[in-house]
Amino acid sequence: MYKLLIVDDEPIIRQGIRKFVNFEELTITEVYEASNGNEALKRFYEYTPDIVLLDINMPKLNGLEFARKIKSINENVLIAVITGYDYYEYAVTALKIGIDDYILKPVSKNDIQELLSKLVNKLKVRLKKEEVNLLVEGIIEKNTITGEYNYKDKIIKIIEENESNPSFSLPFLANELNISTGYCSSLFKELFGISFKEFVIRNRLEKAKILLLSSDLKIYEISEKVGFDEPNYFSTSFKKRYGVSPNQFKERIKDQ
Repeated sequence: MYKLLIVDDEPIIRQGIRKFVNFEELTITEVYEASNGNEALKRFYEYTPDIVLLDINMPKLNGLEFARKIKSINENVLIAVITGYDYYEYAVTALKIGIDDYILKPVSKNDIQELLSKLVNKLKVRLKKEEVNLLVEGIIEKNTITGEYNYKDKIIKIIEENESNPSFSLPFLANELNISTGYCSSLFKELFGISFKEFVIRNRLEKAKILLLSSDLKIYEISEKVGFDEPNYFSTSFKKRYGVSPNQFKERIKDQ
């Protein structure tokens, strides 16, 4: 149910957390890693984790700067700092950024398990409050025709409006709906049966097929129009889904 990102430049720390923590017990179903701040930022955009375990002293982008950036992207993400530095100024900065917990190395298996358990419980309490608020405010209303929540039409409309926006993301959608990213992820899967990321990529690739059939646009131009900021990633995604590259697809149709 929940997604975790582990950010530490020491492989032994990352491997130890993966090996010894009981993620199933914590209902953490996806675990990602990064060895520096820049790599972590890419992972954060790609996977939109609910919880981040973070070292302060890292190459390229230090932990506190990384924390500040991701809090500006999604203020609801929970962050715990795991560090060997017991400096007062670090603790003060962490609190100002909105970091949720702070423990010192060396840490044991139980330390990490307890820390994650606290953060997961915090997520569950927040989710329950949001569900209650939505019910009280009457936002969750059954559609008399389809029997689905009226969120579905809103989500489709927002996706269509951001069809060519490469920065469109799950946190962006959650902000538009005024709900947390974690709740938005669960709600999306409940309404559409697949993850947000899979739905958006599938939708964009279907639009790309139409453009390949009906226009003389170059591949990179089609890539931009359907919201991919990297033509290579667009081509790779297209081939993975349809078994041929965009160019091969276009040529095959011409030959028919």
